[in-house]
Amino acid sequence: MAYASGVDVGSTQTKAVVVDEDGHIVARALTDTGANVVQAAEKAFGIALKDGDLREEEVEYVIGTGYGRYKVSFGNTQVTEISCHARGAVHMFPETRTVIDMGGQDTKAIRVSEDGEIVDFCMNDKCAAGTGRFLGAASSALDIPLGELGSTALRGERPVKISTTCTVFAESEVLSWLGKGKKIEDILLGVHKSIAARSTGLARRVGVEEQVTFTGGVAKNEAMIDTLNERLGVEVNVSDDSHFMGALGAALFGLDHILASRFPGKAKVAS
Repeated sequence: MAYASGVDVGSTQTKAVVVDEDGHIVARALTDTGANVVQAAEKAFGIALKDGDLREEEVEYVIGTGYGRYKVSFGNTQVTEISCHARGAVHMFPETRTVIDMGGQDTKAIRVSEDGEIVDFCMNDKCAAGTGRFLGAASSALDIPLGELGSTALRGERPVKISTTCTVFAESEVLSWLGKGKKIEDILLGVHKSIAARSTGLARRVGVEEQVTFTGGVAKNEAMIDTLNERLGVEVNVSDDSHFMGALGAALFGLDHILASRFPGKAKVAS
């Protein structure tokens, strides 16, 4: 059995996935990135090996991705996170044509072909207002754990209008609404709607198809899923493994390399 791994070193968290030669996920791992990026990559890979009851030598090819992809010192090569999220999304949801990847520091909109090739993409590289970092600012201001933001926002009925376009000022605006007597759930619903508006704006720049797949850590937030559905007018595809989509795509690229060299005619994993 051939195994390949992808290690996605993000700004906030590092993910690792191991796939077998059929493209099935056999192991996964998630850890905080922290200040030592090299150590985070090694830790995530080690946890994944334990999760899959695998030895390091059994994993024949490792690809690093994410902003810290060049710090995956034990990897064979690197692939951009844009390509990896596209590949992972199409593998998980074969009809995917638009991908929205929402991470800790940036949001990307990607248009893909049926085989996962990049057609077009754009990202909010100048501002973090439509990202997980914006949610982090709200979490800090309201003293609510990140994991509870979505469920709290879903109880909102009259969302406030978040006008700031800068994460730096998000906390002060949230506190301002709180000082005006607005309910926490209405404030948070407003925050989610603001992020969804910016994210869908990116998606429309590359083209929104019927099959939209939502990837990245924020895909675990149920209120963000709802607000994206509302803005886009479609039900976005979300998987329990959406957080690992970049690592999955990297692992699949690694598997391509193994299969091309060992199994002629099976050079690319079927989506």
